[in-house]
Amino acid sequence: MQIESLRMFCDLAETKSFTKAAEMNRVTQSAVSQAISALERQWSALMVERSRKHFRLTRDGQVLYEYSKQLLREYDTLEAKMREVKDLISTRVRLAATHSVGLHELPPFIDAFRKVEPEVELQVELCHTREVYDRLLIDEVDLGLVAYPLREPRLKTVPLRKDRLTVICHPQHPFAKLKSIKLKSLSGQKFVSFERDTPIGRALDKMLRQQGVTVQQVTEFDNLETVKQAVEIDAGVAIVPEVTVSSEVARETLAAVPLEGNYFRPLALLHKKSKLCVPVIERFTALLKKTQRTEAAWIP
Repeated sequence: MQIESLRMFCDLAETKSFTKAAEMNRVTQSAVSQAISALERQWSALMVERSRKHFRLTRDGQVLYEYSKQLLREYDTLEAKMREVKDLISTRVRLAATHSVGLHELPPFIDAFRKVEPEVELQVELCHTREVYDRLLIDEVDLGLVAYPLREPRLKTVPLRKDRLTVICHPQHPFAKLKSIKLKSLSGQKFVSFERDTPIGRALDKMLRQQGVTVQQVTEFDNLETVKQAVEIDAGVAIVPEVTVSSEVARETLAAVPLEGNYFRPLALLHKKSKLCVPVIERFTALLKKTQRTEAAWIP
Protein backbone atom coordinates (compact mmCIF):
# COMPACT_ATOMS: atom_id res chain seq x y z
CA MET A 1 0.00 0.00 0.00
CA GLN A 2 1.52 3.34 -1.07
CA ILE A 3 1.25 6.55 0.93
CA GLU A 4 0.11 8.32 -2.25
CA SER A 5 -3.00 6.13 -2.43
CA LEU A 6 -3.97 7.05 1.12
CA ARG A 7 -3.41 10.73 0.35
CA MET A 8 -5.68 10.53 -2.70
CA PHE A 9 -8.31 8.71 -0.65
CA CYS A 10 -8.26 11.40 2.05
CA ASP A 11 -8.43 14.22 -0.52
CA LEU A 12 -11.37 12.48 -2.16
CA ALA A 13 -13.14 12.05 1.19
CA GLU A 14 -12.71 15.76 1.98
CA THR A 15 -13.58 17.21 -1.43
CA LYS A 16 -16.14 14.56 -2.46
CA SER A 17 -14.88 15.09 -5.98
CA PHE A 18 -12.71 12.81 -8.11
CA THR A 19 -11.84 15.84 -10.26
CA LYS A 20 -10.59 17.93 -7.33
CA ALA A 21 -8.74 15.00 -5.76
CA ALA A 22 -6.99 14.39 -9.09
CA GLU A 23 -6.02 18.07 -9.40
CA MET A 24 -4.66 18.18 -5.84
CA ASN A 25 -2.45 15.15 -6.50
CA ARG A 26 -1.57 16.08 -10.09
CA VAL A 27 -2.90 12.83 -11.52
CA THR A 28 -5.82 11.81 -13.71
CA GLN A 29 -9.29 10.98 -12.40
CA SER A 30 -8.66 7.44 -13.60
CA ALA A 31 -5.59 7.23 -11.34
CA VAL A 32 -7.69 8.28 -8.34
CA SER A 33 -10.34 5.67 -9.16
CA GLN A 34 -7.66 2.98 -9.50
CA ALA A 35 -6.11 3.96 -6.16
CA ILE A 36 -9.48 3.72 -4.39
CA SER A 37 -10.20 0.36 -6.03
CA ALA A 38 -6.79 -0.94 -4.92
CA LEU A 39 -7.54 0.06 -1.32
CA GLU A 40 -10.92 -1.65 -1.49
CA ARG A 41 -9.32 -4.84 -2.81
CA GLN A 42 -6.63 -4.78 -0.15
CA TRP A 43 -9.12 -4.46 2.70
CA SER A 44 -11.88 -6.47 1.00
CA ALA A 45 -14.32 -3.69 1.79
CA LEU A 46 -16.27 -0.98 -0.01
CA MET A 47 -14.85 2.39 1.03
CA VAL A 48 -17.00 4.80 -0.97
CA GLU A 49 -20.64 4.78 -1.99
CA ARG A 50 -21.03 6.96 -5.03
CA SER A 51 -23.70 7.81 -7.55
CA ARG A 52 -24.49 10.83 -9.67
CA LYS A 53 -26.28 12.59 -6.83
CA HIS A 54 -24.66 11.21 -3.70
CA PHE A 55 -21.18 10.60 -2.36
CA ARG A 56 -20.36 9.29 1.08
CA LEU A 57 -17.87 7.14 2.90
CA THR A 58 -18.98 3.73 4.10
CA ARG A 59 -18.34 2.73 7.69
CA ASP A 60 -15.10 1.04 6.60
CA GLY A 61 -14.21 4.10 4.56
CA GLN A 62 -14.68 6.40 7.55
CA VAL A 63 -12.34 4.26 9.67
CA LEU A 64 -9.74 4.21 6.88
CA TYR A 65 -10.04 7.99 6.48
CA GLU A 66 -9.55 8.78 10.19
CA TYR A 67 -6.50 6.56 10.60
CA SER A 68 -5.05 7.55 7.24
CA LYS A 69 -5.12 11.23 8.26
CA GLN A 70 -3.10 10.40 11.36
CA LEU A 71 -0.66 8.35 9.32
CA LEU A 72 -0.23 11.09 6.70
CA ARG A 73 0.46 13.71 9.35
CA GLU A 74 3.15 11.52 10.86
CA TYR A 75 4.59 10.70 7.44
CA ASP A 76 4.75 14.36 6.39
CA THR A 77 6.46 15.26 9.65
CA LEU A 78 8.97 12.43 9.18
CA GLU A 79 9.65 13.46 5.59
CA ALA A 80 10.21 17.09 6.58
CA LYS A 81 12.45 16.11 9.48
CA MET A 82 14.63 13.89 7.27
CA ARG A 83 15.10 16.76 4.83
CA GLU A 84 16.02 19.06 7.69
CA VAL A 85 18.60 16.66 9.06
CA LYS A 86 20.35 16.79 5.69
CA ASP A 87 20.08 20.57 5.48
CA LEU A 88 20.24 21.69 9.10
CA ILE A 89 22.84 24.34 8.48
CA SER A 90 21.24 25.55 5.28
CA THR A 91 21.98 29.12 4.25
CA ARG A 92 19.29 29.29 1.60
CA VAL A 93 15.76 30.67 1.72
CA ARG A 94 13.43 29.99 -1.21
CA LEU A 95 10.50 32.40 -1.43
CA ALA A 96 7.64 32.52 -3.94
CA ALA A 97 5.61 35.73 -4.13
CA THR A 98 2.85 37.02 -6.34
CA HIS A 99 3.99 39.57 -8.92
CA SER A 100 2.40 42.65 -7.33
CA VAL A 101 3.63 41.79 -3.84
CA GLY A 102 7.09 40.83 -5.05
CA LEU A 103 7.57 43.96 -7.13
CA HIS A 104 6.25 46.50 -4.64
CA GLU A 105 6.50 45.02 -1.13
CA LEU A 106 9.65 42.91 -1.15
CA PRO A 107 12.54 45.08 -2.45
CA PRO A 108 13.08 47.20 0.72
CA PHE A 109 12.80 44.11 2.91
CA ILE A 110 15.23 42.11 0.79
CA ASP A 111 17.82 44.88 1.17
CA ALA A 112 17.31 44.91 4.94
CA PHE A 113 17.57 41.12 5.18
CA ARG A 114 20.76 40.95 3.16
CA LYS A 115 22.38 43.52 5.45
CA VAL A 116 21.76 41.40 8.56
CA GLU A 117 22.18 38.00 6.83
CA PRO A 118 24.81 38.60 4.12
CA GLU A 119 25.79 34.91 3.98
CA VAL A 120 22.28 33.72 3.18
CA GLU A 121 21.29 32.96 -0.40
CA LEU A 122 17.82 34.42 -0.92
CA GLN A 123 15.99 33.00 -3.93
CA VAL A 124 12.82 34.89 -4.91
CA GLU A 125 10.39 33.68 -7.57
CA LEU A 126 7.52 35.80 -8.86
CA CYS A 127 4.50 33.86 -10.07
CA HIS A 128 0.71 33.72 -10.10
CA THR A 129 -1.13 33.10 -6.84
CA ARG A 130 -2.03 29.46 -7.56
CA GLU A 131 1.60 28.70 -8.41
CA VAL A 132 2.71 30.00 -5.00
CA TYR A 133 0.46 27.46 -3.29
CA ASP A 134 1.50 24.64 -5.63
CA ARG A 135 5.21 25.27 -5.13
CA LEU A 136 4.79 25.31 -1.36
CA LEU A 137 2.85 22.03 -1.32
CA ILE A 138 5.47 20.17 -3.34
CA ASP A 139 8.37 21.73 -1.38
CA GLU A 140 9.86 23.67 -4.29
CA VAL A 141 9.93 26.76 -2.05
CA ASP A 142 10.10 27.30 1.71
CA LEU A 143 7.82 30.33 2.06
CA GLY A 144 5.08 32.06 0.10
CA LEU A 145 3.99 35.70 0.16
CA VAL A 146 0.51 36.47 -1.14
CA ALA A 147 -2.36 38.93 -0.95
CA TYR A 148 -5.87 37.80 -0.02
CA PRO A 149 -4.67 34.43 1.36
CA LEU A 150 -6.78 31.39 0.51
CA ARG A 151 -7.67 28.61 2.94
CA GLU A 152 -5.41 25.61 2.41
CA PRO A 153 -5.46 23.01 5.23
CA ARG A 154 -1.87 21.93 4.58
CA LEU A 155 -0.46 25.44 4.88
CA LYS A 156 -0.14 27.82 7.82
CA THR A 157 -1.10 31.45 7.20
CA VAL A 158 0.75 34.20 9.06
CA PRO A 159 -1.05 37.58 8.64
CA LEU A 160 1.36 40.43 7.94
CA ARG A 161 -0.31 43.73 7.16
CA LYS A 162 -3.09 45.54 5.33
CA ASP A 163 -2.44 47.78 2.31
CA ARG A 164 -4.99 50.56 1.86
CA LEU A 165 -6.88 50.48 -1.45
CA THR A 166 -7.08 53.61 -3.58
CA VAL A 167 -8.82 54.71 -6.78
CA ILE A 168 -6.46 55.50 -9.65
CA CYS A 169 -7.29 57.48 -12.76
CA HIS A 170 -5.73 59.51 -15.56
CA PRO A 171 -4.34 62.86 -14.29
CA GLN A 172 -6.91 64.70 -16.45
CA HIS A 173 -9.86 62.69 -15.14
CA PRO A 174 -12.37 64.67 -12.99
CA PHE A 175 -11.63 62.36 -10.05
CA ALA A 176 -7.99 63.55 -10.01
CA LYS A 177 -9.03 66.86 -8.41
CA LEU A 178 -10.71 65.16 -5.45
CA LYS A 179 -9.07 64.75 -2.04
CA SER A 180 -10.99 61.53 -1.41
CA ILE A 181 -13.79 59.54 -3.01
CA LYS A 182 -16.66 57.32 -1.93
CA LEU A 183 -16.95 53.89 -3.47
CA LYS A 184 -20.48 54.69 -4.71
CA SER A 185 -19.05 57.54 -6.81
CA LEU A 186 -17.66 54.87 -9.13
CA SER A 187 -21.17 53.92 -10.30
CA GLY A 188 -21.41 54.21 -14.07
CA GLN A 189 -17.67 54.79 -14.50
CA LYS A 190 -15.55 52.93 -17.02
CA PHE A 191 -13.67 50.41 -14.88
CA VAL A 192 -10.44 48.53 -15.48
CA SER A 193 -10.47 45.45 -13.30
CA PHE A 194 -8.61 42.27 -12.47
CA GLU A 195 -9.75 38.92 -13.82
CA ARG A 196 -12.39 37.46 -11.54
CA ASP A 197 -10.49 34.24 -10.93
CA THR A 198 -7.69 36.21 -9.23
CA PRO A 199 -7.90 36.87 -5.46
CA ILE A 200 -8.00 40.65 -5.85
CA GLY A 201 -10.49 40.35 -8.72
CA ARG A 202 -12.87 38.35 -6.53
CA ALA A 203 -12.37 40.74 -3.62
CA LEU A 204 -13.11 43.86 -5.69
CA ASP A 205 -16.13 42.26 -7.32
CA LYS A 206 -17.54 41.37 -3.89
CA MET A 207 -16.78 44.84 -2.55
CA LEU A 208 -18.65 46.56 -5.38
CA ARG A 209 -21.62 44.21 -5.16
CA GLN A 210 -21.97 44.66 -1.41
CA GLN A 211 -22.16 48.43 -1.85
CA GLY A 212 -24.53 48.19 -4.82
CA VAL A 213 -22.02 49.82 -7.16
CA THR A 214 -22.40 49.06 -10.87
CA VAL A 215 -19.48 50.01 -13.10
CA GLN A 216 -18.82 49.71 -16.82
CA GLN A 217 -16.31 46.88 -17.09
CA VAL A 218 -14.13 47.87 -20.04
CA THR A 219 -11.45 45.21 -19.63
CA GLU A 220 -9.94 42.74 -17.17
CA PHE A 221 -6.31 41.77 -16.65
CA ASP A 222 -4.53 39.15 -14.56
CA ASN A 223 -1.80 41.45 -13.27
CA LEU A 224 -1.41 44.84 -11.65
CA GLU A 225 1.08 46.35 -14.08
CA THR A 226 -1.26 45.94 -17.06
CA VAL A 227 -4.16 47.42 -15.06
CA LYS A 228 -2.05 50.51 -14.34
CA GLN A 229 -1.00 50.83 -17.98
CA ALA A 230 -4.65 50.74 -19.09
CA VAL A 231 -5.55 53.51 -16.65
CA GLU A 232 -2.55 55.57 -17.83
CA ILE A 233 -4.05 55.69 -21.34
CA ASP A 234 -7.40 56.73 -19.82
CA ALA A 235 -9.22 53.48 -20.56
CA GLY A 236 -11.02 53.84 -17.23
CA VAL A 237 -10.50 54.04 -13.49
CA ALA A 238 -9.35 51.21 -11.23
CA ILE A 239 -8.93 50.22 -7.59
CA VAL A 240 -5.45 49.11 -6.54
CA PRO A 241 -3.32 48.99 -3.37
CA GLU A 242 -2.02 52.49 -2.66
CA VAL A 243 1.54 51.32 -2.12
CA THR A 244 1.77 49.97 -5.68
CA VAL A 245 1.33 53.30 -7.49
CA SER A 246 3.70 55.63 -5.64
CA SER A 247 6.17 55.86 -8.55
CA GLU A 248 3.44 56.54 -11.15
CA VAL A 249 1.91 59.24 -8.96
CA ALA A 250 5.35 60.84 -8.50
CA ARG A 251 5.85 60.86 -12.29
CA GLU A 252 2.30 62.21 -12.69
CA THR A 253 1.33 59.46 -15.11
CA LEU A 254 -1.44 58.45 -12.70
CA ALA A 255 -3.53 60.17 -10.06
CA ALA A 256 -4.43 58.36 -6.86
CA VAL A 257 -7.54 59.33 -4.90
CA PRO A 258 -7.92 57.90 -1.36
CA LEU A 259 -10.95 55.63 -1.08
CA GLU A 260 -13.17 56.53 1.85
CA GLY A 261 -13.91 53.67 4.26
CA ASN A 262 -12.03 50.63 5.48
CA TYR A 263 -10.92 49.02 2.26
CA PHE A 264 -7.66 47.08 2.42
CA ARG A 265 -5.65 44.35 0.72
CA PRO A 266 -4.38 41.83 3.32
CA LEU A 267 -0.92 40.33 2.95
CA ALA A 268 0.16 37.03 4.46
CA LEU A 269 3.14 34.73 4.70
CA LEU A 270 2.57 31.01 4.03
CA HIS A 271 4.51 27.88 4.89
CA LYS A 272 3.79 24.19 4.96
CA LYS A 273 2.46 23.00 8.33
CA SER A 274 4.41 19.75 8.24
CA LYS A 275 7.67 21.47 7.31
CA LEU A 276 9.93 22.08 10.31
CA CYS A 277 11.71 25.34 9.62
CA VAL A 278 15.49 25.49 9.76
CA PRO A 279 16.93 28.38 11.82
CA VAL A 280 17.67 30.66 8.87
CA ILE A 281 14.06 30.43 7.65
CA GLU A 282 12.79 31.20 11.14
CA ARG A 283 15.02 34.30 11.25
CA PHE A 284 13.80 35.35 7.81
CA THR A 285 10.17 35.01 8.88
CA ALA A 286 10.74 36.93 12.12
CA LEU A 287 12.44 39.81 10.30
CA LEU A 288 9.72 39.99 7.66
CA LYS A 289 7.00 40.17 10.34
CA LYS A 290 8.93 42.87 12.21
CA THR A 291 9.52 44.91 9.06
CA GLN A 292 5.91 44.66 7.92
CA ARG A 293 4.65 45.67 11.37
CA THR A 294 6.66 48.90 11.36
CA GLU A 295 5.87 49.88 7.76
CA ALA A 296 2.06 49.59 7.78
CA ALA A 297 -0.99 48.96 9.90
CA TRP A 298 -0.69 45.62 11.65
CA ILE A 299 -3.60 43.27 11.15
CA PRO A 300 -5.52 42.88 14.43
